Amino acid sequence: MLRGGKSLVSAPPCFSNDATKLLVCTGATVSVFSTSTAMLITELEGHTALVTSVIVVPKPNDVFCYCWTASLDGTIRYWDFAAGTMVKSIEIGVPIFSMVIPGLGGKRKKGDLFAYVTVEMAIGVEEKAEVLRGQVRKCNLTEARLGGLVLAETPQPAFLTSSPLGDFFGILKKRTFYLWKTPAKDSDKSVAKNMRLHHTKTFSAFAFHPFDNIVAASDVSGRILIWRGFGKKTFSAPKDVSNGIMISHGGDKPGPNDSTVDHDDDKPGVRRNDDAESCSTWHWHSSEVNLLYFSSDGAYLYSGGNEGVLVMWQLDTGKKKFLPRIGSPLLYFMLSSDSVLSAISCADNRIVLLNMSSWEILKTVAGIKLPCSIQGTYSGSSSGFIFDRASGLAAIRTENYCIQFYSLFDDREISEVQVCERNHQPGDDTTVVISLMAVSPDGSMMSTVENKLPEEGIGGLFCLKIWGCESQKKNFKLTTVVYEPHRDAAISALAFHPTRKMLVSSSYGGDFKIWVLSQAVEDSEGALQSSGWTCHAVGSYKDKPMTGASFSADGSVLAVAADTVITLWDPDKNILVAVLGKTYSSIGSLSFVGNSEYLVSASHGSRSQLFVWNMEKLSVMWSYKLHAEAVACADDDTSFAVLALLPKLPQPIESDGAVVQSTDGVILLFDVGNPVPLATWSVKKATGGGLAFLPVDQSSLVDNTGKRPSKLMVFMNGDHEYVVFDPLNKEARKLELARSDAKDGHEESGRFGYAALYGELPAFQPKREADVEIPIFPSERPWETMFGGSSLALPPLTKLCSAFLESFLEKRTKVSETFPHSEKDKEEELSSD
Repeated sequence: MLRGGKSLVSAPPCFSNDATKLLVCTGATVSVFSTSTAMLITELEGHTALVTSVIVVPKPNDVFCYCWTASLDGTIRYWDFAAGTMVKSIEIGVPIFSMVIPGLGGKRKKGDLFAYVTVEMAIGVEEKAEVLRGQVRKCNLTEARLGGLVLAETPQPAFLTSSPLGDFFGILKKRTFYLWKTPAKDSDKSVAKNMRLHHTKTFSAFAFHPFDNIVAASDVSGRILIWRGFGKKTFSAPKDVSNGIMISHGGDKPGPNDSTVDHDDDKPGVRRNDDAESCSTWHWHSSEVNLLYFSSDGAYLYSGGNEGVLVMWQLDTGKKKFLPRIGSPLLYFMLSSDSVLSAISCADNRIVLLNMSSWEILKTVAGIKLPCSIQGTYSGSSSGFIFDRASGLAAIRTENYCIQFYSLFDDREISEVQVCERNHQPGDDTTVVISLMAVSPDGSMMSTVENKLPEEGIGGLFCLKIWGCESQKKNFKLTTVVYEPHRDAAISALAFHPTRKMLVSSSYGGDFKIWVLSQAVEDSEGALQSSGWTCHAVGSYKDKPMTGASFSADGSVLAVAADTVITLWDPDKNILVAVLGKTYSSIGSLSFVGNSEYLVSASHGSRSQLFVWNMEKLSVMWSYKLHAEAVACADDDTSFAVLALLPKLPQPIESDGAVVQSTDGVILLFDVGNPVPLATWSVKKATGGGLAFLPVDQSSLVDNTGKRPSKLMVFMNGDHEYVVFDPLNKEARKLELARSDAKDGHEESGRFGYAALYGELPAFQPKREADVEIPIFPSERPWETMFGGSSLALPPLTKLCSAFLESFLEKRTKVSETFPHSEKDKEEELSSD
C-alpha cells in the first residue's frame, strides 16, 4: 500500500544540529526534509500510532544526527536519522501525548537520562466505568522504565515545554500555569520543585527565556503576559528566617506565616501570591495566540495566532515587527541552533522556512490541504475533493478559495489554482464557497462552481467557471465565466464528455445545460490560446430537480437524474431516449460502469439505496439498501467500488473486556453482474471520503512480490488521508515507488562507496536494446558518504583523490552518460582506458 496525506502540523517540527534537515511528525512516521530544497530525504518508520514528539539530541558536532521520538503507541524510540535506523526502543505501555528531555539542554551531567511525559491513564475503574485523565510522569530513558511518581493530573493530556537549558519545564491547565524546576542531580527518587502562576483567562501557549528567570504565556483573548524573576523564592535553597523574611518552598498555596513574605516589596501585575517579581501584559493579537518563542539571545519574543501574522517583540521596549500574509493561522515556531532559519507550522498543513535576517520565506513544505471548515456547515457543498485519475492527482478545495492539485503517488503538492480573486484573511466570515468541481477525463479541462452566500437572506450568486490546462504542471487558465447559469437555482452536478470538449451542468431548478467549446485555437503544445464556451442545449423533465449527471464511456449517452428517476439523452441532438424506473428517494450520483451497458445510481436520504441498472433492458439488475458516500467505476472492465457508511452504534464494541474502536465505513468491490462483493475493507473516517480507480503506471509501481499491480484504487477519508492499493492482489501488502529521482542530493539518496561518486550501476541486462540511454547522476559531495559502505565497494585510491580535490575547485554538475551501443564503441573505450 501507498499511504499519504498525513498531517505535517500535528506536533512541533525540529531542526537538525547543522540546520540542513527538518524533522516533522507525520502520522506514525517522522519525515526528514531538506531545508535547502524542501524535499523529502527519508522517513523514520517503526511507530504504530501517531508520533507526538521529536527531539534532536544537541550536537557535540554538526554531524551528530540522533533524536528521540514519542508516540501514542506507548513507546519512546531513539534514532539515527542520518541513516534512518532505530537504535533503541522503550516500551512505556500507555499513550504518550507529549515529551521533554531537560537533561539534553545545557551541559549534560553524568548519570541516567530522564524524560518527562504526559500520558493518559485510566483512573478510578469501577465495573465498566472508567475515567481517562492526563498525568505528568517521569521516565528513565537509560533504564527504560516509567516511574511511579505523578507530578500532576489534568482532565486531558497537556502539552509539555521545557526551557532551552533544561532548567524548567511546565504545562498549562486552564487558567493555571504549572512550572517545575529540574533537579540538579536527577534520579528516580528526586522530586522536581513546582510552582504556579495564575491568570483570569484560559492560557493557550507559553515559552521560557533561554537563560533568565523569565517566562511568557498567552491566552485565548490575544494577550501575552511576561513574568520576570519567577521562582526565586520557591526554587531557592532552604534558608532560615532572617530579618523578618521567610522563604516559601511549597507551591502557590499560602502558608500560615506567608504574611511575612515580601511585605515591603511591590510586585506589579502579579496575581495572588504568585512567585514572580513583576508581570507585564502586551496585547496586539485580536484572538487566541497559538505560539510563543524566545530568540536564542533572549532579546526578542515571537508570537503568532489566528491572524496568520508573525510578530517579533523587543523584550525590553515592547516594540513590534510584523511578517504578515502568511495565509493561515500559525501553530508552532522553531528556530535552528544558529538562529539563521526558522520553521513556522501553519494550520493549512504546511511548514514555512524563514530566513531570520531578511524575514524572507525561503521554502515551503506543503502537505495535503485539510478539510475546509465550511464543508460541514454549508449544506450545498459537495465533497471537498475530486480525483484527476488520468494524472494520478487529487484536486482539493482550500480555505483561501484555491484548488490544490496533489500527487497521490509522490505525496506532494503539484500546483495551486486561485479560483476566486479575493483577499483571504484567517478568521474572516465565509462569503464565497467553491461548491462543485469537475476535471475532464484527460485532465486538460476543469470546471468549478462558486456560490456567493446571501447576507441576511438577501442576495446570493452562482457562478460557473471553465478552465483550460496549459501544461502537465496543472497551471490552469480561466477561459469562460458564466454568471447565474441556471438562473437563481443551485448547480447539483458537473460532468465532462469523455472524448470531446463538452460539459453538462444540472441544477435543482429543474433543467440541465450542455456547454461546448467554440472558437478554440491551440498552439503547437496544445495550450488553449483563445476559446469560449457556449450553451449548446437545454433539457428538463417534468420540472423535476436535476440532481445528477454522467456521460457513458463513449459519450453517446447522457444520463441525468430527475429526482427519483433517470433520464437518458442523446447529447448531440438533445433528444430524450428513455427513462429508467423510480427510486424511493432522490438520486444523488450516477456512474457508468466502464464500456458496459450498466449504470450505477446512489440515492440519499432516509431511504438511501444503491441500484445497478441494465440500460438495454431498462430495468434494475440488483440493489442494496445502504448509504453510499462515494461510487467509483473502473474504465477497463465491469467492476466498481462503493464507499458505504455504517450505521452508528449506540455503544462501543467490547472484545474480551476491552473497548474496540469501531469503524464507520466499508469499501465494497463488486462485479456488476454479481451482487455478492468480491472484496471488502473496513475503514475509518468514511464521512466525507472518496474513491477512485487509478491508471497503473508500469514504469513506477511494483508491489513487494516484484509484480506489477493489475489495478489500483485510492481511498481518501474525511481528513484527506489516503491509501493507494491493489484491490485484486491479496498477496501484495505494500506498493513501492521504483523511481530514481525520488530523493534529492547525496543525503537524500543515501548512496555510499562507489555509488557516492558515480551513481548507481544499471541492472544487468544481457540483451540491451541499442537505443536505450541510462542516465547516471553523480553526487555533488560524495566524500561525505563514500566511506560509509563496504570497503569492497570503494573505487581505486587514484579516483578517490581526484574526485575529492575537484570538489574543492568547483561545483560538479549532473551529467548523463551513455553506454556503448556497438562492439566498435566498446573497443574504442577500452583502448582509451
